[in-house]
Amino acid sequence: MNRYPLWKYIVIAVALVIGFLYTLPNFFGEVPAVQISPVRAGTKLPATTLGAVETDLKAANIGYRGIEADASTLKVRFDNTDAQLKAKDLLQEKLGNDYVVALNLLSASPAWLTDIHALPMYLGLDLRGGVHFLLQVDMKTALTKALERNVSDIRNDLREKKIHYSGVAADGQQIVVKFGSAADRDSADSELHSQFPDLVVKKLDDAEGPKLTAVLSPVAQKKISDYALQQNITTLRNRVNELGVAEPIIQQQGADRVVVQLPGVQDTAKAKEILGRTATLEVRMVDEDNSSPTSLQAAMNGNVPFGDELYYERDGTPMLVKKQVVLTGEYISDAAPGFDGQTGQPAVHVSLNGSGARIFKEATRANVGKRMAILLIEKNHTEVITAPVIREEIGGGRVQISGMMNVEESRDISLLLRAGSLAAPMDIVEERTVGPSMGAENISKGFNSNIGGFIAIALFMMMYYRFFGMISTVALAANVLFLVAILSMLQATLTLPGMAAIALTVGMAIDANVLINERIREELRNGNSPQAAIHAGYERAFSTILDSNITTFIAGVALFWLGSGPIRGFAVVLCLGILTSIFSAVMVSRSLVNLTYGRKARLAKVAI
Repeated sequence: MNRYPLWKYIVIAVALVIGFLYTLPNFFGEVPAVQISPVRAGTKLPATTLGAVETDLKAANIGYRGIEADASTLKVRFDNTDAQLKAKDLLQEKLGNDYVVALNLLSASPAWLTDIHALPMYLGLDLRGGVHFLLQVDMKTALTKALERNVSDIRNDLREKKIHYSGVAADGQQIVVKFGSAADRDSADSELHSQFPDLVVKKLDDAEGPKLTAVLSPVAQKKISDYALQQNITTLRNRVNELGVAEPIIQQQGADRVVVQLPGVQDTAKAKEILGRTATLEVRMVDEDNSSPTSLQAAMNGNVPFGDELYYERDGTPMLVKKQVVLTGEYISDAAPGFDGQTGQPAVHVSLNGSGARIFKEATRANVGKRMAILLIEKNHTEVITAPVIREEIGGGRVQISGMMNVEESRDISLLLRAGSLAAPMDIVEERTVGPSMGAENISKGFNSNIGGFIAIALFMMMYYRFFGMISTVALAANVLFLVAILSMLQATLTLPGMAAIALTVGMAIDANVLINERIREELRNGNSPQAAIHAGYERAFSTILDSNITTFIAGVALFWLGSGPIRGFAVVLCLGILTSIFSAVMVSRSLVNLTYGRKARLAKVAI
């Protein structure tokens, strides 16, 4: 009556072994490490890098625990942070600017566990320490940039079609196209309607003559806003990858915000500097017609000429730059720090993609003898890095940006440009730093609360249900084992809400065993034999257990669906805990009862 077939025992035993193996890595902790990767994302590490790193560390007498290498990264483990910091400085100096050398933390679990992909759970910001940013995308600027791109496209299209116009310019959130005659305006109206479906074009007549006004359609505005947000998220991910940060959390929050969490980051100042610097690059022409001291003084007094903007060079010199953007950072395929071949000053060497190279070649060919300003926009602050005179047509897609203050700045700016240009500026609206000591304290408190709750439940169950209470406690331990193992297999990020969900799961999981034990007691009071009571207790309690867990599971799904951030993490752990609790409370505890009492044909009594 109370016996399982052999295959069920095998399934339970295999599940317990797998659960133990995949839970085990979480108890080994982490060790300080240095992560080495090529500056250019997607590039493979040369085969000689491993040997060079070993040689450099041995020559400097810096001991290390081991080195792991894959196609694109190399990780060196150390016994303490002192050795880690020394190694970072040494390797950055020896390897040069072609590599990113970042501080990191790696699991200390043995290699044989790693070989079977038994890895620890990631720890969230509140448990591991690190930095948290909430950034807001400037959607107004994204729409303005899109409008300015359309200004250039409209100008080129009308020229190609030989439609005469007297001026094309952006005015606020609309484009105004002026014409000398109504016939030219009508021809342009037909052309713009067919070639620019994202624009809503209208005719206008006033004292200045016939005009066309064009604004972005609501659908186009929504598409541009969505693109700007997704492009910025991708760019931030690239920058984090360049920093060598493990397990980052970068996700959208609302319509125009992005959450960036970097758990375990030790060099928090560097992370703030790189991620906080939301740099975009623009190439524009200097307005040579309004470069006289009188024009510049008038602009500084607020009388900026139409179609121009006033910016300043690094030495404070004012400069009038045309609003029309020749080139943006989205055309950059690579950027590397280096030095100016003539002056020896730090510089950034930029490679443009095919489209960017063609645009730059045409722009330099048409503006020989004029100055081209390279603007760096950070946190809504724009400065002219350099404004060289174009001596000749520049082809080949290779551009040098001079004017860097030092080597560190050239390295940081090349990283920002290489990681991708932001589609729109971003402002940091919230910033938090969680220290490693606070994270360790949160881990200690969370772990102790779970252990305390488990011990309290175990003592109560064993005192009240005796031997069946012991079986329930073993099943509860198996439940925690399965839950942690699944979270580790999924490489989930454990946070304080997740630990709270584990504690709640422990408390809820025991309900199933209470139902089973009480049902067995009821069957015994009704005069059934011990074997029959055990069988009926498990069989008749199962439907109640299933119903109660399904309702809780539905609540967990609703939390995941409607919640965000920590609430969703709590919901995931809760739902997984419900699934593991059903298996452990019914299958694992039943197998233990069957092994204990199932082979006894004449069972007089049970300890319940």
